[in-house]
Amino acid sequence: MELRHLEYFVAVAEELSFTRASRRLHVVQSGVSSAIQGLERELGAALFDRDRHRVTLTEAGQALLPEARATLAAAQAAADAVAEATAGLRGTLFVGTMISTGPVDVPALLARFHDQHPGVLVRLRAMPGGSADLAREVASGGLDLALLSLPGDPPAGLAVRQLAHEPMALICAASHPLAGRGTVPLRELAGETFVDFPVGWGTRAIVDRAFAAAGIDRQVSFEVADYATAAALVGNGLGVAFVPASAARELDKVARVAVDPPLDWRILVATSATRRASAAARAFLGELLSPRS
Repeated sequence: MELRHLEYFVAVAEELSFTRASRRLHVVQSGVSSAIQGLERELGAALFDRDRHRVTLTEAGQALLPEARATLAAAQAAADAVAEATAGLRGTLFVGTMISTGPVDVPALLARFHDQHPGVLVRLRAMPGGSADLAREVASGGLDLALLSLPGDPPAGLAVRQLAHEPMALICAASHPLAGRGTVPLRELAGETFVDFPVGWGTRAIVDRAFAAAGIDRQVSFEVADYATAAALVGNGLGVAFVPASAARELDKVARVAVDPPLDWRILVATSATRRASAAARAFLGELLSPRS
């Protein structure tokens, strides 16, 4: 079994397309298909179900994916160790992030890291499923690390460290009865219509847990994937929403209200608890955890 074949397999598994995988790998599609067929013969199992319209992983493919990623990561770590000793850090670093990271200035962090380690290519990814998807990708090896928000204990296979935290603010239309209130008890929000973010986002999980703990039912009528759209809906009187306080300060045409008890939004960095991080990932994590970040 060659590392190259595992690399091709991971690319197809992540893209769920032989065409997109070949473009990503800069290899002709026939070469990718031939490598996958050879890997399937060697393992004695089909790794993908293929038809004219889609490609999906079989059970055998799903079982192989985390192991293939771990093998490639170990090989990359070995190459990184040699490169670090001879000519500085090299390689590709996969970093996940949320649409907002509060006081953690990711662009400035990336700029500093690039200045110090220009040989490392950083690929920054956001996930449609928010923090839950980011956590799964770190655990499975699709990401080296991720900035995310998870209430409670981390999922199995993850190690997390808190980078910062801040309260969440309730936003409402300027004409809403809650506008202008100093602090609103959470129980007074029973019966309100909510604009919120998809299940899996850290902010959604925090609000869902807070209302469940208080025994309050709430109605989420609108699900959106960015703060600006949430603010536009709220500003037009279609509901209220919880967003991180730092994000709320940047939103126009909405009123901001504090809630008691406060909802705490934690910004975390998650890494694998079972795989050794690459030299590039360790360097990035060190920069991320430095006081100036």
